[in-house]
Amino acid sequence: MQKEMQTKSPLNPWYYVPSAYFMEGLPWAVINLLAGIIFVRMGVSIEKYAFWTGLLGLPWIIKAFLAPLVDGNKTKRFWIVFTQYLISVVFLLAAIGLNFSSFFQTTWLCFFIGAFLSATHDIALDGYYMIALSEKKQAFFLGIRNTVYRAAMLTVSGPLVVIAGVLERKTGNIGLSWAAVLAAAAAFGLLLNTYHLIVLPRPAGDAPQKAELKEPVLYLSVFKSYLTQKNILFILLFILIYPMSDALLGKIALPFLLKAKETGALALSTQAYGVIQGTFGLLASMTGAIGGGLLIAKFGFRKCIWWFAALMLLPNILYAFMAFNAASVGEGLVAFFVIFENLGDGIGFIAFTFFVMVVSNGAYKTSFYAISTSIMALSQMGFAMFSGKLFTMLGSNYAQYFLVVSFMSLLTFLLVPLSYKVDKMKLAQSNMEK
Repeated sequence: MQKEMQTKSPLNPWYYVPSAYFMEGLPWAVINLLAGIIFVRMGVSIEKYAFWTGLLGLPWIIKAFLAPLVDGNKTKRFWIVFTQYLISVVFLLAAIGLNFSSFFQTTWLCFFIGAFLSATHDIALDGYYMIALSEKKQAFFLGIRNTVYRAAMLTVSGPLVVIAGVLERKTGNIGLSWAAVLAAAAAFGLLLNTYHLIVLPRPAGDAPQKAELKEPVLYLSVFKSYLTQKNILFILLFILIYPMSDALLGKIALPFLLKAKETGALALSTQAYGVIQGTFGLLASMTGAIGGGLLIAKFGFRKCIWWFAALMLLPNILYAFMAFNAASVGEGLVAFFVIFENLGDGIGFIAFTFFVMVVSNGAYKTSFYAISTSIMALSQMGFAMFSGKLFTMLGSNYAQYFLVVSFMSLLTFLLVPLSYKVDKMKLAQSNMEK
């Protein structure tokens, strides 16, 4: 124990944990939240925007396969500093790329490279966190790191979007406005990373760990164990289909809120979008996630899942209503529906998180959880990439699209009884009722 404690950093983690995890959340938010808004505001077709921004999620799906690269080469501290610098450079190049006639190809490529760098950074930082901090401090700072991560998301989706909207209005140049915002994010990242270069400790345990030959066999054993567990068909169906409603709605909701009235959309200003969706919407989603967890803890999964599934479906109906009444719906009602959608999404998705946690119990709990969340992310990415094509097939009609997605989302209700058939869920429910 004494030897283990000596490997931990003596520097107070308050000096580097909050800033490091803010820097983890910043690129994720720029790539997964900001990129879509930029492409919609720059006039990229909805089908093209939905497919290619959906693909940006790929690096986070396969990041488990990037872990050996980080573990076996250099230190975690090196990877943190190295990737943070490169992420800032990539964002700066993306800002410059917005001024090119081929801005979409250039900027998307920058975001895609940034996504791989960000996923690699996540691996390194999480590993460094476990090396540099004692178990007691790891537990203490768990809530801190999650909070600052979400603060980074709020900063990007709220204030940065609002600033871009103000610049759009004052300059009349959409590309220049977003280039300035990306350049500001890059500059802030460079400053923060320079701070990390100076402050991040060098714990004794932070050294390359070469993989042993038996590890590929272990990977195969874990995957085989996952795929041969009892009730695997029910588990996979729930994981693959439950996120469908959210993925199909989310990609098309963005252009629906921002595009011009002539296209059947709501024509919110960028500034209004940043306030309604980027700030209050994200806060509502965070509130819903907390509330959903409390409800499951109090009433159990079985009593909550039907209501949670309904909250995943209802936003599609609300968006269909807005689309059928796009010419007359007011900004106040739009704000109410958007905030409700995010609240319901936050609550509804907790059911999925709880389900995955329960079915991951076993000899390879961490690996099972990683596999399940990767399958879910792959499903989300697939539906998001397909959403633009479906929108085009329906004549680029928002009302028809949201109506069709509402009917498709009824599949979620068909999945609810399947979750009861999973033995691990039965056991968890029984334990909660004791």
